[in-house]
Amino acid sequence: MDKKYYTYILLTEQNTLYCGYTDDVERRFQAHLEGRGAKYTRSHKPVKIVYQKEFKTKSDAMKEERRIKKLSRTEKLKIINNI
Repeated sequence: MDKKYYTYILLTEQNTLYCGYTDDVERRFQAHLEGRGAKYTRSHKPVKIVYQKEFKTKSDAMKEERRIKKLSRTEKLKIINNI
């Protein structure tokens, strides 16, 4: 079985967006909730996963994460809303 990787976007309690990548979205989300996910999500508690996209390689998932992080909030919302 091939391992899959994901780029994801979380919505936080402060209505901000956080983007990351992982090989297990649910496990990573749980880590964020427990304060083990990322420095940003320790002070910006995640509410829900609003977007995720699957990739065949870790490299592709990381590239997508970097691309999304450079976008404006409006552009990220377009991705989330599939516009």
